[in-house]
Amino acid sequence: MTVAAKTKRNIFLVWLLLVPAGLWFTYQTYPPHISGKWLDIAAFLILTSVVAFMPMVINNTPIFLIQWVSLATFLSFGIFVEMIFAQAAVIVLLLRLRLQKEQLFRLPLNLIMFFLVSLVSGVVYYALGGQTGPTIINNLHSLALAAVYAVVNYFLNQVIISFYLYFIYKSKESYFGKDFIVETVTTFMTLPLGFVLYMFYNFQGLLALFIVAVPFASLSIIFKLYYSSQKINEYLQKAAEIGHQMAERLEVDGVIDLFMQKLSEMLPVDYAYIFDVISDDELQLVRRIQCGTGITTENAKIKKNQGISGFVWEKKKGYLYHSKKDWKPFTKGYLPSDAESVLAVPIVRNKKVIGVLLLASKQKRAYERSQLMIVDILCSYFAVAIDNAKHYEITKTQSERCALTKLYNYRYFEKLLTEEFDKLFQFERKVLSLIILDIDHFKEVNDTYGHQSGNEILCELAARLSNLVGSRGTVARYGGEEFVVLLPEADKKEAYHLAELIRQSIANWPFTLQQSLELTQQQVKITASIGVATAPEDAEDPLALVRHADRALYVGAKRAGRNRVAEYSSC
Repeated sequence: MTVAAKTKRNIFLVWLLLVPAGLWFTYQTYPPHISGKWLDIAAFLILTSVVAFMPMVINNTPIFLIQWVSLATFLSFGIFVEMIFAQAAVIVLLLRLRLQKEQLFRLPLNLIMFFLVSLVSGVVYYALGGQTGPTIINNLHSLALAAVYAVVNYFLNQVIISFYLYFIYKSKESYFGKDFIVETVTTFMTLPLGFVLYMFYNFQGLLALFIVAVPFASLSIIFKLYYSSQKINEYLQKAAEIGHQMAERLEVDGVIDLFMQKLSEMLPVDYAYIFDVISDDELQLVRRIQCGTGITTENAKIKKNQGISGFVWEKKKGYLYHSKKDWKPFTKGYLPSDAESVLAVPIVRNKKVIGVLLLASKQKRAYERSQLMIVDILCSYFAVAIDNAKHYEITKTQSERCALTKLYNYRYFEKLLTEEFDKLFQFERKVLSLIILDIDHFKEVNDTYGHQSGNEILCELAARLSNLVGSRGTVARYGGEEFVVLLPEADKKEAYHLAELIRQSIANWPFTLQQSLELTQQQVKITASIGVATAPEDAEDPLALVRHADRALYVGAKRAGRNRVAEYSSC
C-alpha cells in the first residue's frame, strides 16, 4: 500500500501541531503525582519498552500487546505518564521493525493515533468520576470505570486504525480479518494482567513487575511460536498447491511464468531472477521480474562462485541476507541499488544444481529463515515441473515436426487444417487459403549432386518459406519435395500474390550446396510449381481443399510448363 508524498507531509504537519501541544495541555490539566517515584517510573518504562519490542506479526501487521501495561501505568501514575509511555512504546516498536525511509511517515502517524487514544479514553475515565493512584484499590466504582477505560481505549484504537486503512492507505480489503480477530482476543485475554499488575505493584512494589512480567514474556513467546508454526503450515500448504499447478503446465515458459507469479504473491518480492546452468562453470539469466513491470529476458552470464548466484551454485545451499551491507561485497552488479533483503536458493534435480533462484526486496529483513525453507521446497517442485515440461516439448516437437527441415509435418498440418475448417463452419473464419508447392525436377538434383545436397536444398527452402510467410500462416512439409502453406483469413488474391512471391524467391536466388558430390561449394538454381485453392469458394471440406490445390499444381502449373503459380478453377 503506497501513500502519496503530499499525504505524508500532511501527517508530519498534523503531528507537529497536535501532539506536542496536546501533551502540554494534558500535563497542565491532569498533572502527574510522581514525586519520589522516579525508580518506579523507570521500571514501568522498561517494562513498556520490552513489551513493545516483542510484537507478533500476523498478515504482515505487527501486533504488540501493550494495553495491559498501559492500563496499569494509567491507574498508578495518571494520564500524562501513560501518554508519554505510549509514545515511547510506538518509537520502540517502529525501531524494532526497521522502517525504510519511505515508511518513516508511519512514526508520526502512529504517535498521533496513540496520543488520541490515550487522551480520549483518559478524559472519559476522569469525566465519569474515575481516579488514579493507590487509593482506588478498594474503590469498586473506580475499578469498574477502569474496565470502561480499557474498552474505550481498545475500540477507539480500532476505529482510528480503520480510518487510516480506508482514507490514508486506500485499502480495499476487509478490516475485520484474521489479524483483527487475533488482536481482539489476545487484548482481552491480557487486560486482566493490567489489573493484577496494578494491585501487585501497590502491595509488593517493584517486585510485582517481575512477578507479572515473566508470565507475560512466556505468553508472548508461546503466541509467537504458535503463529510461526501456523504460518509455516500455511506456506507448506501453498507450496503444495503451487507444485500441483506447475505440474499441470506442459510448456517450459508456462511453468516459469506461474512460478514467478506465485512467488511474487506469496513473498515481498521486488526483484526476481532465475538463472540456468548452461555449462560446468557458467550460469545464464533466463527470466527476470522487476517491481511488477513484467517478465523480461536478458543474456547476462555469471561464472561459478561469482556473485550471490554463483556462490549459491558452488555451495549447493540457500542463503538469506537481511540488508545490502551483508551481500554487497559478493554481488556481480546485476542487483538494483535499492535492493536490501536477498534470498537465494539453488534449483536442484537428482542431486544436481540445474539453476539458481534469487529474490530481492527493497525492505530490510523482509525474509525469514522459514521462508528460505519454503522457497527451497518450491524450487524442488519447480525443478520437477521444468523437467517434465522439457520432456513434453521434446516429445511434442518430435511428433509434430519434420526432423530434417524443422517445419511442421503432415500429421500436424492435417490436424490444423481440420481445426481451421471447424472455425470456418462456425463463422470464426471468413476464408481459408492453401498453397501447395512442388520442386521441379528434384530427382535430377539428387542424381546430379547427391541426396545430401538435396537435403540441403530442402532445409534452405524451408527457411525461405518460413521467412516469407511469417505470422500470416503455417508452413509444413507435405511430402518428399512438397510443401504446403495454410493461410487463415487470406482470400485467393492474397494467397496467389504470396505464392508468386515464393516462386520468384526460389527461381531468382540460387541455393548454396556445401556438401555436393564434387566436395566443393556450389550454387544451384531450381524452380517450383505452385497451386492455390481457397475455401469455401473452392472447397467445402479439408480433403477437397487439398485435392483442388493439388490439381491446380499439377494441371495448371506442371502441365503448363512448370515454374509458375496456378489457382484452382472449377471451369
